Amino acid sequence: MNQRWNSPKFLFGESYGTTRSAGLVAALQNDGIEFNGVTLLSSILNYNRRAPGLDYEAIGYIPSFAAIAYYHHKVKTNLSLPEWVQQARVFARGPYSEALQQGDKLPPAEFDAMAAKVAAITGLSVDYVKDSKLRIPATRFRKELMRGDERILGRYDARFEGWDPESAGENPGYDPSDTGISGVYVGAFHDYIQKELKYMSQEPYYLSGPGLNQNWDFKHRAPGAGGGGGGRGDQTEPDVAVDLSDAIRKNPHLHVFSANGYFDLATPFFSTEYDLSHMDLPAQLVGNVQFGYYPAGHMVYLNVDALKELKGDMAKFYAVAQQR
Repeated sequence: MNQRWNSPKFLFGESYGTTRSAGLVAALQNDGIEFNGVTLLSSILNYNRRAPGLDYEAIGYIPSFAAIAYYHHKVKTNLSLPEWVQQARVFARGPYSEALQQGDKLPPAEFDAMAAKVAAITGLSVDYVKDSKLRIPATRFRKELMRGDERILGRYDARFEGWDPESAGENPGYDPSDTGISGVYVGAFHDYIQKELKYMSQEPYYLSGPGLNQNWDFKHRAPGAGGGGGGRGDQTEPDVAVDLSDAIRKNPHLHVFSANGYFDLATPFFSTEYDLSHMDLPAQLVGNVQFGYYPAGHMVYLNVDALKELKGDMAKFYAVAQQR
């Protein structure tokens, strides 16, 4: 209709939208529609790592915990934030991962030494790390890090602080990064529809659709499924890094930009790095995937300085991705 088939084509997904974008670009590619680039902001690409007994999630959160503890001055270091985070990456994929792989066979002396290292990086107490068996759930971290200050932290953005009725308990009672911005969003939307669209309504505006998550069908058929329906293609929960990998191999001009907030506990950046670094791409195409990191949370654009950085990075990305 608009005669734009030869124009550059891009997808931009945020949060759950990254899952959809990675799957959609592969589906459209298989229909003959090639894209120049895909931007993934605060990604969740693989839901399968949450299976009981696997330590991917525990490992994936360590660098985010380190960044958040750094922000709240709960660790001792003279490093910059990126340097501190890089140190946490090396620790998470090396000594920490190796310790967790030993499971219950980890010797007591090594367990104690590892607990001290985890505590030093995350800002938590050694005893708390020991009681948690070296594995810290993100929800508990939000309650524990600032317990002594009678504060809880946000999930979408752990820079946000709040108060629970009491300081005991394992988990925070709410998400301060959600309540801290929801009123602004609701007010802005109602103001827009009334003043700009002249639409008057008494209906509530839901920031999240009631019941949608609970009723969502997570089954996914990724590229590579055989005629019998078995193998990697049939998934009860999606791993769309497989789809994205398929799209890049079939279209070597496809570029991907992964934007991440350091203080995001909803989609930790280290887990995103893992997913995008395990797509089995040819060496010549690994450089098609680029990363950006910002002093913000899940919604990077809420931090004006981070938004400016993101805009600059996106302008460069779009310029490069259009050169085919």
